[in-house]
Amino acid sequence: QVQLVESGGGLVQAGGSLRLSCAASGRTFGYYHMGWFRQAPGKDRNLVAAVSAVGGSTYYADSVKGRFTISRDTGKILYLQMNNLKPEDTAVYYCAATRGPLDWENGYAYWGQGTQVTVSS
Repeated sequence: QVQLVESGGGLVQAGGSLRLSCAASGRTFGYYHMGWFRQAPGKDRNLVAAVSAVGGSTYYADSVKGRFTISRDTGKILYLQMNNLKPEDTAVYYCAATRGPLDWENGYAYWGQGTQVTVSS
């Protein structure tokens, strides 16, 4: 079992930056691939970035490549550094954990409660 708690969301102007954090608990955190999803109002929840259990592999959605960076540390913290934010990045962001392929959305079994990111134009 993995418990996840996100933080770091907020309101930022277009072009600005935010860093999201996800604190994980559970003895088996190191065995899970981790991902960040987002859901905008009226839209599906989609994977935007993921990192493998040992941190050697990453995945990014095309919409965030070159702007977002996912990372994890041995202290059970997952990060999402978001730069050059755009109004279309506005969404609730969730961290999640999976034992399946890191880019397989349906495999994510553990979820945080989400944190709101709002980008003003």
